[in-house]
Amino acid sequence: MKASLVVDDWTEANQRYMKAALSVVSCHLKQHVDNLQNHEDMDQKADDVHQDLKEAAAAMSDPAALENLCVMFGLTPFERDILLLCAGIELDSTFTLLCANAQDDLQKTYPTFSLALSALPDPHWSALSPQAPLRRWRLIEVGAGNSLTHSPLRIDEKVLNYLVGVQHLDERLVGLVESLYIFDDLVPSHRVLAERIAAASSNACGTSSLPVLQLIGNEITDKRAIAANAAAYLGMKLHILNAYFIPTIPAELDALIRLWGREAALSGSALLLECDDVDSTDSAREMAVNKFIECVNGVLIISNQKRRQIERVSVISYDIHKPTSNEQIHIWKESLDTRSSKLDNAIGGLVTQFNLSANSIRSTCAEVSGRISHEDEHQGNDIEDIMWDICRVHVRQFMDDLAQRIDPIATWDDLVLPGVQRQILREISVHLRQRAKVYDQWGFATKSSNGLGISALFAGSSGTGKTMAAEVLANELHLDLYRIDLSQVVSKYIGETEKNLRKVFDAAEKGGTILLFDEADALFGKRSEVRDSHDRYANIEVSYLLQRMEAYRGLAILTTNMKDAIDPAFFRRIRFIVQFPFPDVKQRVEIWQRIFPTDTPIKGLDMQKLAQLNVAGGNIRNIAIYAAFLAAEMEEPVRMTHLMQAARAEYVKMERPLTDSEIGGWV
Repeated sequence: MKASLVVDDWTEANQRYMKAALSVVSCHLKQHVDNLQNHEDMDQKADDVHQDLKEAAAAMSDPAALENLCVMFGLTPFERDILLLCAGIELDSTFTLLCANAQDDLQKTYPTFSLALSALPDPHWSALSPQAPLRRWRLIEVGAGNSLTHSPLRIDEKVLNYLVGVQHLDERLVGLVESLYIFDDLVPSHRVLAERIAAASSNACGTSSLPVLQLIGNEITDKRAIAANAAAYLGMKLHILNAYFIPTIPAELDALIRLWGREAALSGSALLLECDDVDSTDSAREMAVNKFIECVNGVLIISNQKRRQIERVSVISYDIHKPTSNEQIHIWKESLDTRSSKLDNAIGGLVTQFNLSANSIRSTCAEVSGRISHEDEHQGNDIEDIMWDICRVHVRQFMDDLAQRIDPIATWDDLVLPGVQRQILREISVHLRQRAKVYDQWGFATKSSNGLGISALFAGSSGTGKTMAAEVLANELHLDLYRIDLSQVVSKYIGETEKNLRKVFDAAEKGGTILLFDEADALFGKRSEVRDSHDRYANIEVSYLLQRMEAYRGLAILTTNMKDAIDPAFFRRIRFIVQFPFPDVKQRVEIWQRIFPTDTPIKGLDMQKLAQLNVAGGNIRNIAIYAAFLAAEMEEPVRMTHLMQAARAEYVKMERPLTDSEIGGWV
């Protein structure tokens, strides 16, 4: 039989090769049966089937799946024949009877190690070892039996399908890992990183072990896109595994390591292990994740928010940043298409304020296009405002679970403060509006990366207007305002406070929102001498917060009722300090004059007498609302009598006596 021309259809050629390979093993079984039964020699038949196998191999444009598998897992010829013996049971109906005859037992219609040792050429006992490829990589499964050599053998389903040219994810990995396909629209800076990552892995091929490739950053979508492209440059598929799915039970962990190692080899896949949300305080989980990283075979990329220390393998780390400002501008213009030329200034403002990923910008542009009709444009609707609002809404999804969003409705007219304090607040507003020009266009950002954040300390007793001032700034600048209670963020567990703060700042960075940290006294105290580890870590927590505030692209505000309790050494790291004084009589009159909405019916109110109440603006508001409810129930306008009753209730709440001098002459 002469060798045929090379077959273009690899699947057809592979099936022909498998048939020829199975015929070789079938021939060995028949020879063994004939030897048992003293029949004539079958050497000529064996020569024929080996020749068929050679011709089938010569007809293939690429190696057969069987040959690839033998190279991947280092199978000896004997181990290869055992695998084919098990595959024959599934693919060739004659193997069942051959196995029974070869074992001289019609009940044994299955292959065993004993049969392989006696019937197949070049046998060696080490093939039975748990560490040998057949069992280590679960290419075959050993069934229940009285002994190892006489137990049934069965080929693994995934391996069988691979041999016949059918590719699929192992069903035991379904639900644990998912495929990720290449992203065609990487920005240039990310494409360069993907090429570097691929080159690092490619250059390490042939060495004793591949390095682990670590992607560090907060934007999961960007890291996925970079990893997918890096895998594509290597000619590989990419699968994702969340580290939370890694089992902590040693036997299950070992099974997963081997299962993925086999899958990576058979499917030509790299793995992206996402560790971004792993709880570092869960020691069992951390140990399991580290063991997986250290032991798993194949190209491994891990995703982290911060650098992971791994001791027993070499690690190459890459910091993944969002697209540069110019790249973000390009994505905006490209995605908005025909509208971009009209919106150059608006896009520049958006990029300055909102630090979005490429995927976020594209999804935002899709929503903008959906909300803006041709008619809207002709009616002169403000597209810039629509774009700004959509961006604000987009970044809220990252913050809403971490802090309390405050709807900023207060205006400058609602804020009653002395002139000095109002001027400082207006200067804060100026710094926020002009930071892009000063830092980027005028070059201050190139001089130093430190101190570019805009931070402020609002000090004053409760109710003096600290939160309202933050509202006014947010309202004027059209930004979201989030309140973070530092007393809830601070943790007694070492490292947890920084972790909580990191989540807040990382999420806020996407939109430059205004952060209002209440109860700063919970973290800021006078720096004391370090007597134990808790004192030392308390200082670390303060330093971390100030460091993030100094680098934050938005406005971060600390509030305190006790400015004197804060170490003065911290003040130099805060750009603005605003002291909110307790309102005097004149200011209280002004507050009372502004406290009632225009739609609220009032009658006979004497603002001078109301200002005799020695309370702050927050208490005045409480009294006004309380009195409004009383009047509404009585179907009357708000009168002094209602306000007196409301004032008594407020003073009870404050545990203060209401003196005659404060309410004298009210009624």
